[in-house]
Amino acid sequence: MSEGARAERVGAELLRELSTLLRTEVRDPRIGPVTLQEVRVSRDLAHAKIYFTCFPLDECDETQTQVLNGTLAGFLRRALARRVRLRAVPELRFIHDTSVRDGERLSTLIDSVVPPPASGNGDS
Repeated sequence: MSEGARAERVGAELLRELSTLLRTEVRDPRIGPVTLQEVRVSRDLAHAKIYFTCFPLDECDETQTQVLNGTLAGFLRRALARRVRLRAVPELRFIHDTSVRDGERLSTLIDSVVPPPASGNGDS
């Protein structure tokens, strides 16, 4: 089995477990509703980048990223150590993913420039 495939499997498992932990265990009021988009684990399984978005409308501020990467990262890493079967749990780094917000902004710009399609019912 290649190292890349193993890193992907570990990333998928971490995504499931972290989503559950954030929903059920984290009670920090500074963390609003976040959605984990993806977990990318390094080939050596030592580091994991967790991409997240905030809802509604991706209203995220720097405070949430700082909290997630602060003491909460240590709490989540310890909780993961109890839940997943890995020799060593990767170091966690949370990154705010702006792709959803950027996509909506681009879609709005395109809609403002491109006229809507004709109805096609033949009434002219």
